Amino acid sequence: MKILEIKSLTISDIKVIKFARFKDNRGYFTEQFRKSDLIGNPKLNSMKNIDFVQGNESYSKKGAIRGFHFQWNPYMGKLVRIISGQMIDFALDIRKGSQTHGKIIAYEMSTSKEKEYDELIWIPPGFAHGFCFQKNSIVEYLCSGEYNSKCEAGISPLSKDIDWSLCDKKLINKFKKIVDITNLITEKDKTSFSLKEWDNDERAKNFIYSDLKERGIC
Repeated sequence: MKILEIKSLTISDIKVIKFARFKDNRGYFTEQFRKSDLIGNPKLNSMKNIDFVQGNESYSKKGAIRGFHFQWNPYMGKLVRIISGQMIDFALDIRKGSQTHGKIIAYEMSTSKEKEYDELIWIPPGFAHGFCFQKNSIVEYLCSGEYNSKCEAGISPLSKDIDWSLCDKKLINKFKKIVDITNLITEKDKTSFSLKEWDNDERAKNFIYSDLKERGIC
């Protein structure tokens, strides 16, 4: 895996990993994941104790909104890439005691067979994660925990108490335009917790920032 760049987003635990494609007259080849290149990389400290145990793929229609989801027991970090289409990826900090608790950031991802590179985004445990889609899209992600339906929850993407102050305003506007016209969001996601409701839930104690850091989870 030829890593070209690893950059931190506004919340520094969220990382974007740019990696090379090797092109010739037949097309291109790329390694989109090599454990030895990622785990232990000094620029990816929040990955140092990670073992990826599940791979997911989803197809979403233009205008779909998914999220904002999270899980504990086991905790689940996600290493995400877009295979086709265009989307905005969201990470909402739910770590109680974190300086950025309640704040959300976004990153726009697209792909084309003409590009010289591809990208991954790393969302560690402690963040509620979601997407909205500007085109019909296929997304693939590796997970650091197996899915457990008994220990999952979500913050509604429509929750009024999410702090968007760190988020790129252009991406906020794109998201709002989709929210205004779409019906491609599940009732479960639409009516999930507000941020305050989740913070007042007993289960939110699974995401105390100092505990997660001490245990090397995020």
